[in-house]
Amino acid sequence: MKDQHLVTLTVNGREHELVLESRRTLADTLRQELGLTGTHLGCEHGICGACTVLLDGEPVRACLVFGVQADGREIRTVEGLADGDELNDLQQAFSRHHGLQCGFCTPGFLMLAEAYLAGGGSADPGEVREVVSANLCRCTGYQGIVEAVTEVAARRREQAAKAHD
Repeated sequence: MKDQHLVTLTVNGREHELVLESRRTLADTLRQELGLTGTHLGCEHGICGACTVLLDGEPVRACLVFGVQADGREIRTVEGLADGDELNDLQQAFSRHHGLQCGFCTPGFLMLAEAYLAGGGSADPGEVREVVSANLCRCTGYQGIVEAVTEVAARRREQAAKAHD
């Protein structure tokens, strides 16, 4: 008999009830049970960051979290960034600044950056470089990623200041 649990996950604003084995990772749950294949599996040891998702607004490596640990929690994946076919500002900036090449690591970088920006992240390139250094990319050299996140941070801060006035 398998060790199974009924869990409720809210993923990208939509609630899902699933029966999961205790050993199934959140990454496998998202990909196999829910068909959200934007969460990529790279190293499966929490090192590369390709599987980064937001769990209650905080970036986590989905390969290191069990699906049952996410019971009752809010999960946001790369599929939750766009509004239908309209890419969000961060996704558009990644494209504009060539912050992606093969695209394998891109979902993890987008989710890491989205959490940074949601937390009021600065537009300081040095700080952004430090944040994105948590994830690995073998193609871009990071400069385009840093430029994209810096641009969006500056724009979002400007918009917040205007809204506050």
